[in-house]
Amino acid sequence: MTSLPRRIAHLDMDAFYASVELLRYPQLKGLPVVIGGRRRREDDVLNPADGGLDRIPLDAFPRLSGYVGRGVITTATYAARQFGIGSAMGLMKAARLCPDAILLPVDFEEYRRYSRLFKEQILAVAPLMENRGVDEVYIDFTGVEGGQEEAGLALARRLQAAILASTGLTCSIGVAPNKLLAKMASEFNKPNGIALVGEDDLERQIWPLPCRKINGIGPRTDEKLQRAGIRTIAELAACDPAWLCEQFGRSYGQWLHEAAHGRDERPVSTHSEPVSMSRETTFGRDLHAVQDRTELGAVFTRLCEQVAADLVRKGYVGRTIGIKIRYDNFRSVTRDFTADLYMADPLLIRQFAGQCLKRVPLDRRLRLLGVRVGSLRRADAIAEGLPARTPPRRSSRRRDEEMTLSLFPSSAEEQPE
Repeated sequence: MTSLPRRIAHLDMDAFYASVELLRYPQLKGLPVVIGGRRRREDDVLNPADGGLDRIPLDAFPRLSGYVGRGVITTATYAARQFGIGSAMGLMKAARLCPDAILLPVDFEEYRRYSRLFKEQILAVAPLMENRGVDEVYIDFTGVEGGQEEAGLALARRLQAAILASTGLTCSIGVAPNKLLAKMASEFNKPNGIALVGEDDLERQIWPLPCRKINGIGPRTDEKLQRAGIRTIAELAACDPAWLCEQFGRSYGQWLHEAAHGRDERPVSTHSEPVSMSRETTFGRDLHAVQDRTELGAVFTRLCEQVAADLVRKGYVGRTIGIKIRYDNFRSVTRDFTADLYMADPLLIRQFAGQCLKRVPLDRRLRLLGVRVGSLRRADAIAEGLPARTPPRRSSRRRDEEMTLSLFPSSAEEQPE
């Protein structure tokens, strides 16, 4: 019996958060709209003079030009992106690019509701769906009715129509022999587009693209490749695999070679375990490691307690503890340490995170601080012989305060080299 050609789809909702807001405020369609800054509260709801939300006049909406703060953009409409505005950009910077853009707070509860709605439509047709977040999924079309018709085009159109009918939202879909190529293809015809990539399309559709288009090649790797004169995926595919392994390590070098040739055997998984859990906070003002050590220490302890609570609530333990710092010049650094035991205890997490903290320069003011626990395993796996640490006895408040203060230098002379 001849096996069916593998058809994997990547479905990505178009400007998802912004599109949900446009359903609420249809008068904003076609305008530059930015979502971000803070979570939506009840008093954020604009009260129309008469009728529904669609009757609120445009001059009643807040503009970016009036924003003062340290928030970042979660997403933006395509009209806003034409001004160079994008996700993770500071709102103050975005205000300089497009001061007349409309600013709305994020409403995660509403976005999650629409996320459930569009995924229900997919599961009703194709049960092999891998959840990749609130607004994107992988789908295995291979054995689904209509999944082979027109190389997957017919089923992709069917899903687009079903999602639009049930939610009023559009999505873009890429269909390819594997997840790697499908992810790339879903970006080709945004918004509301479908792109097909077959095994014979690699040279024509994929190789001319910059290396950065491969999901898994970050800015640092791309910069290193460009320094070596490698800018396109075709140039990466022509590289000697031994040279890639020498430059990037054996595992990652081999993956770069495989990815450049469009190879990816990963299955569509209907269940995935989290790789890490983290908590971070952006300060209302830049904090100084010496002058604000008490405040920083308290924040650091709270982050450790929050990520520990997340682990316990979801039933995980981890052994790689890390920290993230962003300075006032927006430069970020991370440090981590892998212990020989698994943990979900806040005091123990703080102990190892504190060791990481002492390995970073604290000579500039801090904009952001974060704590991460990785190398996760299910807590019940401890019963299978994994080393674990039982929660320590509760320490005194005085000892907690002393331990917290010791994380940050009391003078400039204590800065790490």
